[in-house]
Amino acid sequence: MRTVQEKIEILLRGIEEVIPKKDFISLIEKKQKLTVKAGFDPTSPDLHLGHTVLINKLKQFQDLGHKVVFLIGDFTGSIGDPSGVSQTRPVLSKEELKKNAATYKNQIFKILDPKKTEIKFNSSWFNKMKPQEFIKLASSMTVARMLEREDFSKRYKSNQPISIHEFLYPLVQGYDSYFLKSDIELGGTDQKFNLLVGRDIQKINGMKEQIIITLPILEGLDGVKKMSKSLNNYVGLTDNQDEMFGKLMSISDAMMWRYYDLLSFKTNKEIQKLKKSTNSGSDLMEAKFQLSSEIVERFHGKKKSEMAMKEFKNRFSQKKDPTNILNLDLKIKDKSLKLIDLLSHSGLGENILCQSKSEARRMLSQSAVKVDGKKVIKEDFLVKINKKTLIQVGKRRHLKITLKSSN
Repeated sequence: MRTVQEKIEILLRGIEEVIPKKDFISLIEKKQKLTVKAGFDPTSPDLHLGHTVLINKLKQFQDLGHKVVFLIGDFTGSIGDPSGVSQTRPVLSKEELKKNAATYKNQIFKILDPKKTEIKFNSSWFNKMKPQEFIKLASSMTVARMLEREDFSKRYKSNQPISIHEFLYPLVQGYDSYFLKSDIELGGTDQKFNLLVGRDIQKINGMKEQIIITLPILEGLDGVKKMSKSLNNYVGLTDNQDEMFGKLMSISDAMMWRYYDLLSFKTNKEIQKLKKSTNSGSDLMEAKFQLSSEIVERFHGKKKSEMAMKEFKNRFSQKKDPTNILNLDLKIKDKSLKLIDLLSHSGLGENILCQSKSEARRMLSQSAVKVDGKKVIKEDFLVKINKKTLIQVGKRRHLKITLKSSN
């Protein structure tokens, strides 16, 4: 049985800010069962490790007996979160949001307990809201208050357009907290304004204000920018075990400890002990193996995690040729094929090397593409037919292609 102090230490680990902290500690000390909410807009089909910083914290609350509400913002997603952006986000269709939301439900239960998790969709109450009720909600906040947001303020001062519907986003997110009777809401540091609006909406409606907990934004594999699929510096929850393991092993030694703090389920004492015992390069490598194994096991199971470690050691530690080169016979009419078309060829199915032409261009510009062992950066590079060609993207994606004439 954990002590109150131990529970507080677990819940405060890796967080950025608690508002108000004294009220949070008081609630934990009273051993109340709290309703803890975090919202995710289904604006893309897959989650990545950056999203799991919040989900891991939900898991900690869940393990300590609190009620966890995973809110899928299929209504807020139709507005577009203006947090941290310099221009209006594109509006997604209902079909796109619905499809993406379905993938979220599958992915989060690799971390959260499905029997103890409430999944809510905020369209279920906003679609029933009458126009006059929505107008009343909008009247609870002034334009001056909205312009206190740093991103809105910057856009306003630089004459960048701000659409009226963007002002509605914080109000809608705040109303979610009121509707769900949230005691605590989690969000990234870029969500602080939205979380505070939730407190305002609850107070206006005679409810005790929620405590807000902000968590850091996880840097991507480059160790600099926010983890993002568009920046190609992400580890996706749907990545296969070898891809996931290899990506995690590529992070810097310094970034490894940040990943431990934000992603590992090890205790603070265990991490500190590991840090103290890590003095040399081989020790650091072992620590990175432990981190990569833990995370891959979480999403793929112990057996596949062990297989991924073995594969990584074969390919990199022991300098052996990769054993997971994918082979493909590709039939085309032309005598040659542009490399960029080949990299993003949708007909390759699971063998696809890049998800899109934009990703292919990024990889080429980063000198991350090799053809038969030679780096290629030109988009119009031609791959000739009637030849076995080894295509490599980064360190982990390999494809051996035998080009055959379709005639």
